[in-house]
Amino acid sequence: MNPHFEAIADGLAEHGYAVINQFLSQHEVDAILKLEDLRDMANMKRAGIGNSQSLQIQEGIRGDYINWLDRETAPQPVKVYLTRLDELIMFINQSLYLSLKDYEVHFTKYPPGTFYKRHLDQFKSDDHRKLSAILYLNENWKEDEGGALRMYLQDKTLDILPEAGRLVCFRSDKIEHEVLPATRERLSITGWLLDRLAELKHL
Repeated sequence: MNPHFEAIADGLAEHGYAVINQFLSQHEVDAILKLEDLRDMANMKRAGIGNSQSLQIQEGIRGDYINWLDRETAPQPVKVYLTRLDELIMFINQSLYLSLKDYEVHFTKYPPGTFYKRHLDQFKSDDHRKLSAILYLNENWKEDEGGALRMYLQDKTLDILPEAGRLVCFRSDKIEHEVLPATRERLSITGWLLDRLAELKHL
């Protein structure tokens, strides 16, 4: 069993979130970062607000670019991470009884100065996103470069730097959060663990 899985389940059960360093090793992160096609702006789309029925592009709310991924066509270094997500789903189902069935993920790029204002990941019209999972890919990130994930908890805010190999997992229906502007490009694989099979129409 992956040694991180129990810590993730415990954090979710006790606090609604977990922050795990080195969920991917430096070698595994490096292999993803070498995939130039993945981060090529020509292969990415502006991210929108809302689900597929009500998608809108609003730069004043979010400024990231995305590239949807799936287990069938993803490059091998990304499949390493996706396989780990499959294993995490199995473990969480056994330990927390969430009946998770699938995930949807995209590669995410925030150009310098962009952000994503405070929001919940679960849609009002669609409650199938149960857990959010963000894997960061940014090497040698410094606090003064900004770009933190700010989570709004019951009694405090928590800022988490997007350091390479770090996984943040949290309740999609409970924890509001935002992405703060950064002075450098900010990369992640952002996804959601679902209680139904993922729809492929946005891929």
